[in-house]
This record gives sequence, C-alpha cells and structure tokens, in this order.
Amino acid sequence: MRLWDLHRGNAPLVVDVPHAGTFIPDALALRMTAAARTVADTDWHVEKLYAFARDAGVTLLAATHSRYVVDLNRDPSGAALYPGADNTELCPTRTFANEPIYADGEMPGAGEIEARGRAFFAPYHAALQAELDRVRALHGYAVLLDGHSIRAEVPRFFAGRLPDLNLGTADGASCDAALAAVAAGALADDAAFSQVVNGRFKGGYVTRHYGRPEHGVHALQLEMAQCAYMDEAPPFRWDAGRANALAGVLERLVVRLSEWRPAGRRA
Repeated sequence: MRLWDLHRGNAPLVVDVPHAGTFIPDALALRMTAAARTVADTDWHVEKLYAFARDAGVTLLAATHSRYVVDLNRDPSGAALYPGADNTELCPTRTFANEPIYADGEMPGAGEIEARGRAFFAPYHAALQAELDRVRALHGYAVLLDGHSIRAEVPRFFAGRLPDLNLGTADGASCDAALAAVAAGALADDAAFSQVVNGRFKGGYVTRHYGRPEHGVHALQLEMAQCAYMDEAPPFRWDAGRANALAGVLERLVVRLSEWRPAGRRA
C-alpha cells in the first residue's frame, strides 16, 4: 500500500496531514490490543476538510498509515516536543486514553523502531521536503500548513476543553510574523469558533523542522478540536453541518496563506 496520497499544485502553499492514515499492516495489528486496532487517535477526516484546496492549486499531502505504525510528527531522535509534559513517542506505546497499544511482550524494541523509521518516516519526509523544494523553486519561498485534529478533551495531555482552532508557530520561530498574523486573523474572523495562537499546541516536529523563515520556508500548524466537525465517539461520524461551517474558515485561511507574499516580493 502506498504511504501517502499526493495532489501536486503550483501555489506557494503546501498542506500536509501526517495523521490522516488508518492503515496498520496485518502482522503489526496482530500484536496490538483491541483498543489500538480502533485507531481512535487518528486525525479523522482532516484530509477531507482540506479537499477543496486541490481546486485552489494547493499541494496536498496526506499519510495513509496510522500514527501507531510511526508518528510522522515526532522528532526521530526521540527528543520531546514539550519537555516536562506527557509526550507520545515516534512509535507510540499508549493511546491518548492511556491504554496500552501493544499486547504483553509485543512492544517494539530499538531495532524495530529504527526499521520503521526507515520504512515509513523517512520516505514521507523525503516526499514532503521534495514538494517544499519544488514550490520554493517556483516562487522563491514556500508556506507549509500542517493539518491536525484531536478530541476536544484529552486529560492525558491538557486540562479542560481545547479551543476549536489552535494555531502554532513554535512561538514565532517557524514563520514570518506577518504570515502568523494573517493566519490568526483568518481564524478570528469567524466568532463561532474559539481560537488561540501558541497555546497548548505550538507545532510539532513538522512545523519546527521545516519552518525556516530565514531560508524561505514558513510553517504553521493548525490543530482543530474534532467536535467542531464530527462525532468524537466511534464510529467517528463526519457531521456535514458542522464540517461545512468549519470548511468555510479553512477556505479563508488557505486563500490568505496562498496570497501572502514575503516583504519586498511582488505577486
């Protein structure tokens, strides 16, 4: 099975969705618990929310394999994204509900984790890097929007209810300040959705690794509360009414990110 779906566009914007996948190879699924095989921690339907971007000339890259196989938004060195907080690993061992992912005696060792990195993590990131390089060659710069979603309440990681829209720029390090303001403004234009910038989610490995504004690559992460567009309980139903309202916000965001130009660069 292919590792990602790619639609290639010629706009300055690349949208990637690293946690969209639900596929787990059979041999690996047999080692997992029943709770893990529901892949409840998937960023459900996020690639569908951004499907409109294809018609806007935006590049869209979405992973096909579950984050339980390998988490494409974690530092492969093992460095924690949020030191002092509860962090999941490159090959997660517990679900967001703090349930074991593997049956007794079936957790992957260091050698297996390294092999999964070579088989799944490295190819995906090579593809993402290639798209950013291609877009930057076309425009002289590239904008990356890293798309995510999570249940609105996950006590393992944060207290209370998450805002609907959580924009992260690694505390301003991953993109031009003017671009961050454009993105925040696009989200704030719709008062129906609560929003925050660099709150609990400041950007994962993708945002921090690729966001190099001094080299012409500007990266942002948008983490959305799933209750804003779907049912958070199995079977994780897409709610067209809620999703349509949220898609309007995302369309505005994508348009503004695509139209933004670095200072001194003409359209």
